[in-house]
Amino acid sequence: MKVIIIGAGVGGTSAGIALRRLGHDVTIYDKMRENKPVGAALSLWSNGVKVLNWLGLAEQVAALGGDMATMAYHDGHSGEQLCRFSLAPVTTMTGQKPYPVARADLQALLMRTFGVDDIRLGMRLTEVHDDGTTVTATFADGSTDTADMLIGADGARSTIRDYVTRDGAPRIERKYSGYTNFNGLVALDADIGPADQWTTYVAEGKRAAVMPIAGGRFYFWFDVPQPAGLAHDPDDGIAPLRAAFAGWAPGVQTLLDAIDPASSLNRVEIWDVDPFHTWVKGRVAILGDAAHNTAPDIGQGACSALEDAFALGITVATNTVSVEDSLLRYQRIRSERAGELVLRARRRGDETHAFDPAITQAWYDSLRGTDGAGIIRGIVGNIEDSPINLGGGVLGA
Repeated sequence: MKVIIIGAGVGGTSAGIALRRLGHDVTIYDKMRENKPVGAALSLWSNGVKVLNWLGLAEQVAALGGDMATMAYHDGHSGEQLCRFSLAPVTTMTGQKPYPVARADLQALLMRTFGVDDIRLGMRLTEVHDDGTTVTATFADGSTDTADMLIGADGARSTIRDYVTRDGAPRIERKYSGYTNFNGLVALDADIGPADQWTTYVAEGKRAAVMPIAGGRFYFWFDVPQPAGLAHDPDDGIAPLRAAFAGWAPGVQTLLDAIDPASSLNRVEIWDVDPFHTWVKGRVAILGDAAHNTAPDIGQGACSALEDAFALGITVATNTVSVEDSLLRYQRIRSERAGELVLRARRRGDETHAFDPAITQAWYDSLRGTDGAGIIRGIVGNIEDSPINLGGGVLGA
């Protein structure tokens, strides 16, 4: 079977690898002219890592991942440690250690594994036509390609989502999550946090956090609640962060001092999309952010895209009635769970960003002295119903 995938991100390349392993002829197209991943790094929780293991990349991904053994929260103003606990129960209960990884490193691995020569960059999709027997993609340069199946992994502003869902219905629009995220990479520094720890400073509905990744680096991010569409000049560098986190704890100031905005500083307004369950139209389906654009508050965005790739591979491998039938079965496996994770992330963001100050203060109070059992339950709860677990669930701690 011939397959066209639109989008060379984590979801598109992992789906391409899965389908190629099944013996299918796959070509990936992307409108970007060169590989420039959005965002510095991402959280690969156990469900996402397991998909990559299934794709044959266990050793390579482990080498990219940071050793994140513990988790700690600190008061953003005083620096006082509110709690600290081991993340080992996540590994024990799920059967796989999670890894934070640099997005560029993971993207490069996936593209190499798929085959860089078979990823066509600088190709902007303009039209999709499904005649019931084949599906044809038309690109801005006038070229076309025809296949048995087309997968839209073309991101949060997906063209293919419109094709799949419209049919007279209103366009699915993104919703602003209420905050801006700044992220990047810095060298490990014990004055910011231990080299094997996810360290988060919290106050005023803001967060400053670091996770360890390979190469002696921290992935950092700051969350700042603010309106959408504020004017921003990249030449301002970290000045907006210095203003937002003025007077915060020494560890946060050390982190700010370590940032080189010329080499690693991204600013992203956070948006998501209400869950919807029409992911398929004939021989065309969507996956990744095109299907379930989510806020990063539970760290499941990339993992959900990887789950899509797994579910798509399994349904294509095991169902033989028709392309349309296989894609509908993929949709049935994925849409409800992916939508629930979007809503969990939204609820988590509401709790942590002081949209209701009393709720956020109650969360801060709950962190003081906790043994982490509730936080671990939340992390594992996002993982246990993953299709990669094949019904096995999680084991007790």
